[in-house]
Amino acid sequence: MPMPNARLVSTPLALAVACGLALPVVAHAQEADGATRLDAVIVTGTRATDRAVLESTSPIDVLSPEDLRRAGAVNGELGSALQALLPSFNMPRQSNSGGADHIRAAQLRGLSPDQVLVLVNGKRRHVSALVTTGSKVGRGNTPVDFNAIPLSAIKRIEVLRDGAGAQYGADAVAGVINIILDDAGDGGAIEARYGAHHTKLEPIDRTLTDGQSASLAAKVGTSLGDDGFLRVGLEYKELSPTNRAGFDRIPPWDQTPANLAVQGQRNYQHGNGAAKDINGWFNSEIPLGESAVFYAFGTYNQRDTEGANYFRYPDGEANWPEVYPNGYRPVSIGENLDVAGVAGVRGHVGEWDIDASLNHGRNEYTYRLRNSLNASLGPSSPTRFKTGDYRFDQTLANVDISRLFSQGDNLHTFATGVEYRVEHYETGAGDPASYAAGPFTDRPTGSQAGGGLTPQDEADLDRNVASVYASLSSSFGENFSTDAAVRYEHYSDFGGEVTGKLAARYEFVPAFALRGALSKNFRAPSLGQSGFESTGTGYNSAGQLIQSRLLSVNNPIARALGATDLSPEQALNASLGFTSRVGETFDFSLDLFQIDIDDRVALSEAITSDALTAYIDSTFGVPGVESVSFFTNAADTQTRGAEAVANWRHPLAGGQLLLTGTWSYAETEIKRVVATPAALSAVVPDAVLFGVEERNTLTDAAPRTRSAFTASWNDDRWNLLARVTRHGSTRRVFNFGGGFEPEQVYGAKWQLEAEAEVRLGEKWTLAIGGLNLTDEYADLSNEDIFYFGNLPYDVLSGIGSSGAYYYGRVRYAF
Repeated sequence: MPMPNARLVSTPLALAVACGLALPVVAHAQEADGATRLDAVIVTGTRATDRAVLESTSPIDVLSPEDLRRAGAVNGELGSALQALLPSFNMPRQSNSGGADHIRAAQLRGLSPDQVLVLVNGKRRHVSALVTTGSKVGRGNTPVDFNAIPLSAIKRIEVLRDGAGAQYGADAVAGVINIILDDAGDGGAIEARYGAHHTKLEPIDRTLTDGQSASLAAKVGTSLGDDGFLRVGLEYKELSPTNRAGFDRIPPWDQTPANLAVQGQRNYQHGNGAAKDINGWFNSEIPLGESAVFYAFGTYNQRDTEGANYFRYPDGEANWPEVYPNGYRPVSIGENLDVAGVAGVRGHVGEWDIDASLNHGRNEYTYRLRNSLNASLGPSSPTRFKTGDYRFDQTLANVDISRLFSQGDNLHTFATGVEYRVEHYETGAGDPASYAAGPFTDRPTGSQAGGGLTPQDEADLDRNVASVYASLSSSFGENFSTDAAVRYEHYSDFGGEVTGKLAARYEFVPAFALRGALSKNFRAPSLGQSGFESTGTGYNSAGQLIQSRLLSVNNPIARALGATDLSPEQALNASLGFTSRVGETFDFSLDLFQIDIDDRVALSEAITSDALTAYIDSTFGVPGVESVSFFTNAADTQTRGAEAVANWRHPLAGGQLLLTGTWSYAETEIKRVVATPAALSAVVPDAVLFGVEERNTLTDAAPRTRSAFTASWNDDRWNLLARVTRHGSTRRVFNFGGGFEPEQVYGAKWQLEAEAEVRLGEKWTLAIGGLNLTDEYADLSNEDIFYFGNLPYDVLSGIGSSGAYYYGRVRYAF
C-alpha cells in the first residue's frame, strides 16, 4: 500500500532511530517488577495465551497505571490521559457545543467516535444516551464516556489499532480499547491531586489563574480464599471552569444602544465547564472448587457538569429586559448517571476453557438549563428548565469456549462463542415551559440554548442482536503466527452481517518481523441515530437566531424531504507492519493501514430557507421551523495512515533511562457523497444534503498527525519525566449561506510536559508537574470565524485553549 507522502514517514523515522526524537507517545516504561511490557502477555486481539506486544499480528499499545497516573491528566480524567499517551487518540475539549460540553467524544485513527469498540475486562462497554448534535468532532454520535471510568481503577489498558469486528463484534472499525481493572488481592492506595491553569491570554492581554481541579481517590483489596480477591475504590473530582473568551464587539445586526452598552465586555464563555464527579468501582473473583471461578466487576459514575452557550443581548427578540436588563448567557447543566456491572463464571471442563457472563450497562442523562428564558412566554417565563431525559440500556449474555491444541512445535487455540444483546433507547419530554409556544408570537418559542424535547420528539426503541463467532490463533514454531476469525451478527432492525479477519506475523530473521491483516467490519447505526429527535431555538453558524428541528428518518417531514432508512456502515481494513527488537535495549514498530468505509452515517447539513418554512407549515401544519436536519448514509471514505513507536532503554546514573518516540498519520478522503434527494431539491432548489461543513468534519477537523518524544528516568527514589508533543494542523470550514464559506487552517503546535516524583519512605510519594509549560495556544481564529472577538480560539486544535496547567500529587500506598 503506497504511503500518502514518503517524506512524512521517512523524516520522523530517521529522527527516531538516530536520536529518539520525532515520533508520538506510548511509553513502554518498566513495571515495578523490572520486566518490560514488551514481555507482558496481551489478552486483546488474539485468543492465544502466550503472545507479547511485539509478537502480536496487529499493532497493540499497552499502558500501565504508572503511565496513566503520570500523564498529568486534568482533573484525573481517563480521556485526558489517553489523549496524552496514545499516538492516534484524539479527544478535544468542546465548548459552546451543546451536549459535547458534557460528554466528550474520542476518535481513534481520525475516524468517528462510534467506530471504536471499548471493552472493560474484555466485555463490551455501553455507549452514552445523549446524541451530541452541537459539536464538531463527534457530531451525531453516541460515544462511550471514557471519563465515567475512574483512572485509579485501572491495572492496564490494551489498545488494538486495527479492525476487529470478527473478534469482538460490531463497532470495532478503527480498533478496540480494552480497559483492564486492578485485581490486586491486598494493599491499597490513597491519592490526592490539585491543579490549576495559569496563563497569559493574548486576546485580552491578561494573566489568568482558573480551572482549579481537585481529586481524591482511594482503593483497597483483600484476598478471598487461596486465589480470590475483592478490590474496591472510590473517587471524588471537582473542576472549576476556564474562560478564554475575548472582548465582545457586538454583531452588526445587534448594534442597538442597549446592546452597545455591553460592548467591550467578556459576555461569552469559552473553555472548560465546571464539573463534579463521584466514582465507585469494584473487581472480584471467588474460587468455585479447583476448576472454576466466579467473577464480578462494575463501575459507577455520577457527574454534574455545566456547559457554555452564546450570549443573548439586552435588546433582542430572545430577551425581556424586565428579566435580564443586561442580557444573559444560558448555562447548560448535565446530570449524568452511568453504571455498569458484569458477573460470570470462568473455568475448565476437560481440556476446554469456558467463560459465561451476564453484562448490563446503563446511562441516564438529564439535560437542564439555567439563566435562560422562553421569550414567547413573556417576562413571566421561567429561567430554569429541564429540556429532556435520555436513557440507554444494554444487556448482553455470552458464552465463550476455547481449547489449546498442539501438533509438535505448532500450537493452535480454537475459540467459539455466542452472544445475545438487547439494547433500549428512550427519551423523555422536557418541562412544558421549555417547548411551549406562548402568546408572544413575535418571539422565539422554547427555552433559549436548547428547546425542550416535545412529546412528539420522544423516542422509545429496542433491538436485539445475536451473534456467533469462531476464531483460530496459531503459532507455527517460533517464527510464524496467525489469527483468523469469522462472525455472524444479526440485528433485529438491520438483518444479518458476516465479518471476518485474517492476520499473520512472520519473523524472517531473529529480531525482525513482518505482520499484516485484512478484515471486513461493520457498524450498525445506533438507536439514537435511528430515533432521536429534538426541537430547539439557538444560533446557527452565522450567529443568527433560528428555530430548528432534528428529525428521525422515520418522521413524515423528513420522509417528505427525501430521508430514507439508514443502512449499516461497511468497512474493509488492510494493514502491513514491521517490528524489530534488539535485545532489551531497542524496539521499533511501523504499521501502515488503509480503511475503506462505505455508507458512513452522519447528520445532514442544517437546511434553512423561507421556502422550507412555508412548505412545512402548509403541508404538515407545523409553523416557524426555519432549519431541518436528519441522519443519512452520507459518504464513502478512505482513510490511509501510518503509526510508529520506538523505545530505547539504557542504565544511567544508577537508574534506568527510557526514551520513547511515537508518530501517527491518518488522512481521510471522501470517495462518494450521497446526492441531494429530488424531494428536497423540489422544496429548496439550492439545498445540499451533505456539504462543506460535514465534509470538513470527516476529513480535516481532527489533526492528521501527532508526534511525541518522551524521556523518563527512574531509580529507587526518583521518577522523572519530560514529554514534547507535536499536534498536527486542523482545518475549519463554515457555510454561512449565500456562497460565503470561510475557512482557516490552524497550524501545528508543540507542547511541553514534565513531572518529578519523589519517594518519601516506603509508602509516600510526592509529585509536581505541568502540562503545556510554554503556555502555547492554537492560532487565533480569523475575523470571519471568531464571532466578533468573542470566540478567539477554535476547539479543533489538539493543544486546546486553556494554556499552561500545573499540578501536584501526593500518594500513600500500603
